[in-house]
Amino acid sequence: MDLILWRHADAEDGIPDGERKLTTKGHKQAEKIGTWLQERLPDDARILVSPAVRTQQTAAALGRPFETVAAIGPGTSYPSILSASGWPEHRGAVVIVGHQPTLGETAAWLLSGEAAGWTIKKGALWWFTNRARAGIVLRAVVPPDLV
Repeated sequence: MDLILWRHADAEDGIPDGERKLTTKGHKQAEKIGTWLQERLPDDARILVSPAVRTQQTAAALGRPFETVAAIGPGTSYPSILSASGWPEHRGAVVIVGHQPTLGETAAWLLSGEAAGWTIKKGALWWFTNRARAGIVLRAVVPPDLV
């Protein structure tokens, strides 16, 4: 299974939190990562997105259909992310477009077995693969400023 954790791109400040939109910078970040990911992602990948506006806009930059999943919205937990993705049994690739601190906690758990407060940069993605012989492999960490 491939699990791609994609943090929403740069967003406006404000309340209510779920209605915050991407900034101009955020749209550029999402487009960069969306283009990079589109070239590498299998055609049958599932894309699961938080209901927040900023995550919806980030995912739209990928140019593929996606599913809105409340269980991966702001304030969720890393077990909810893993459950929604089908980790580790799902066959194929799953992209989760979500939020901090949950995505960082998920990345930490995958690599260390503990949910620590790791930071995933706005607009960046972390790509994990679960391999039978090698276990969990971190395939890529891609921030928008390096694409």
